[in-house]
Amino acid sequence: MTDINQLITTINDALWSYVLIGALVGCGLWFTWKTRFVQFRMVGEMLRLLTESAVDSVKGVKHISSFQAFAVSVATRVGTGNLAGVATAIAIGGPGAVFWMWLIALIGSATAFVESTLAQLYKLPYKDSFIGGPAYYIQRGLHQRWMAVLFAVLITCQFGLSNNSIQANTICGALEEAFGWSPLWVGIALVLMALLIIFGGIQRIARVSAVLVPLMAIGYMILAIVIIIMNIELIPHVMKVIVLDAFGFEQVAGGSLGAAMMNGIKRGLFSNEAGEGSAPNVAATATTSHPVKQGLIQALGVFTDTLLVCSCTAFIILISGLYQVPELNGIALTQSALQSEVGNTGPVFVAIAIFLFAFSSIIGNYYYGEANIRFITNSSQRSTLNSQRSNLNSQLIMTVYRLFSGGIMVMFGALASLELVWNIVDFFMAFLTACNLVAIVLLGRYAFRLLDDYRRQKRQGIKEPVFHRSQLPEIEHEIVCWE
Repeated sequence: MTDINQLITTINDALWSYVLIGALVGCGLWFTWKTRFVQFRMVGEMLRLLTESAVDSVKGVKHISSFQAFAVSVATRVGTGNLAGVATAIAIGGPGAVFWMWLIALIGSATAFVESTLAQLYKLPYKDSFIGGPAYYIQRGLHQRWMAVLFAVLITCQFGLSNNSIQANTICGALEEAFGWSPLWVGIALVLMALLIIFGGIQRIARVSAVLVPLMAIGYMILAIVIIIMNIELIPHVMKVIVLDAFGFEQVAGGSLGAAMMNGIKRGLFSNEAGEGSAPNVAATATTSHPVKQGLIQALGVFTDTLLVCSCTAFIILISGLYQVPELNGIALTQSALQSEVGNTGPVFVAIAIFLFAFSSIIGNYYYGEANIRFITNSSQRSTLNSQRSNLNSQLIMTVYRLFSGGIMVMFGALASLELVWNIVDFFMAFLTACNLVAIVLLGRYAFRLLDDYRRQKRQGIKEPVFHRSQLPEIEHEIVCWE
């Protein structure tokens, strides 16, 4: 296991050091320039769109609104990455990693705008709403079936499998730190709960989680802000430490500058998912009058996640000074930092919060995988095959996936080391992000044109810009919705 972990670490270092960091930053800067700094110039419009409801203009039927899609995407973002991921980045890369998390959020929000706008453009009708995401815009926009399938496989491996091991590992670490509970027994309990929900039972747990998770997120934010206010005199020092550690001569000489940059960008991407290709799956479901609206909403989601929630965790850890303790990493570092500020209730609060965050993420991650497996199986049936046999094969594939997602990978995460589970996540995240970045760079020109159209209509005094697929005549035949 140690040899495998070392091999994955070596591959990850090569991928992230020489490929992904440059690609993420380069694409973010390119999209920022081509959209004329959309993430900064249109913040007011982003906030306005949150109040917009989605109503079918013909039938008057309520669908998924921009705010609902925003809430779902933020709910999937806020969680393990904000509490454990930030701590891991600081523990490994130092305080300077926080600066690089901020940077990737600021420029990555333009990337989030492009990918979510494209998801809206190429979405398909599905039951009472819509369905879409990178697999769909790759297949319909680039006409590359193999690449669409590759993305679907990668996002299934990333979210449905490896991400679930992270969630389980974080839950077990938090509960062991707070209550001394054995990871083995916690892992078994998590497997049973996850499988019961995934296979269709205990729907009440899922509904309760949908209420408790936002409340816990709000509670964590309030607690973090109170701690920051109580230590407001230390914030200038904390900011100085972050900046100096990100660019300091000591870091350059000691070789830790690269570690700060790499870990900050990796954990920032894990948290806000800008460019990874996951948020577009949610963005495509919204009912709006123009694709740009959901692009703006998702750009705002990146700001909310990294600049607000992640920063709160980072400030708590840096105020405590415990990031310099070698034995502390991951969720244990966040718990210890909170304990130093609010006493023994800190680790308990974080344990409960991370359980709700991470367990809801296990279910959410599963559905990312399920949606993309259905994309593969539904699109790959050949006319010569018996439809009943195809359905049986699809059901078998889905059953195997459910057992792996809610069972094997959850148990693996509960028992594996912190370093190994993060390494596996980073491995799949690198390939998933690379696949999506290639697609949105090739299709980005349509997002730019849509943004120009949206701005033109706003200048004309149109409060709610409207898009029709005839406005892009060269690809009108590729667009199913927007009639």
